[in-house]
Amino acid sequence: MLKNIDYRELRGKFILVDVRSPGEYEDATIPGAVNVPLLDNEERRIVGTIYVKESVEKAKRMGLELVGKKLPFLYDKIRELEKEHKNIVFFCARGGFRSVTISTLMASLGVNASKLMGGYKGYRKVVNEELPILNEEVTYVVLHGNTGVGKTEILKKLCQDGYEVLDLEGAANHRGSLLGSVGLGQPRSQKQFESLVYDTLRRRKSDIVFVEGESRRIGNIVIPSSIWERMEEGVHILVQAPLEFRANLILKEYMKKEGFEKEILFALDLLKKYMSEENIQRYEKMAVDKEYKELAEQLMVKYYDPLYASSEKKYEYNKKIEVNDIEKAAQDIESWMKLRFRASAAEAVT
Repeated sequence: MLKNIDYRELRGKFILVDVRSPGEYEDATIPGAVNVPLLDNEERRIVGTIYVKESVEKAKRMGLELVGKKLPFLYDKIRELEKEHKNIVFFCARGGFRSVTISTLMASLGVNASKLMGGYKGYRKVVNEELPILNEEVTYVVLHGNTGVGKTEILKKLCQDGYEVLDLEGAANHRGSLLGSVGLGQPRSQKQFESLVYDTLRRRKSDIVFVEGESRRIGNIVIPSSIWERMEEGVHILVQAPLEFRANLILKEYMKKEGFEKEILFALDLLKKYMSEENIQRYEKMAVDKEYKELAEQLMVKYYDPLYASSEKKYEYNKKIEVNDIEKAAQDIESWMKLRFRASAAEAVT
């Protein structure tokens, strides 16, 4: 009998196998899942068209014909996965035809296979129900500050030192500004963002979670209201740094990937609605002449800092820190946090 498993009940050594098309997988999947598609994007389009315009039975038959040719490859691929993972858990969009077919077949061939109840849609239901609950007990320590002061780098160091960190920009694959996607490639979908946030909070070992202060939107992503409200109620730290330090840090981050030069020119074109044509032409010349440090400084002074000053909510900061060295800044925050929460615990006892 086919095993049908709820996502909440997954235990032990297993691997989630997403049998949807590559396009569906790229849009959003369960974190950690591998894609072994039964149909490629074009095949899925063809089968879907037949399903809608002709008949369900004809669509199923066409799907079986297309998948049948791939069965030896699919079997070999699944067996390879089984060598590293004890249990194979298949899922498709709704836990229907695709995942039932492949999980039943693989089980009959001796694979320790099961099917995820409700498929990806069932998993999304779990995320929507549990994310607000997971968030209720969290105290967020929120790092604020202008672009380039090192907030992301400080969070990475805190994470390395064993502290819980929720990387919202990493989950969105976007830095949150108009130029925030430069060098990062395609931003993630809202669904994938929420899945990554859920996964982080579900795995946390402490209720003290560091996070970067953001506007409600990160590119096209919207931070869920439950998380946003808890961040507003959290502990707030203002991070400051000299302009040259900020420019050097931005260059180091933005120049990581090939093709960032073209992305910078494209992003500058987007700034035309916010700046004079004269300034844009000057910045474009800096980019073409590879005067990236001066360009970064100019953009911070003329665009980013004024924008941050006008949009950032004014908090009563619990701590302010000046950054000249990322590691030292992280250590200072760690020392301060230990004293703060030790004092809070003592007050609670008395």
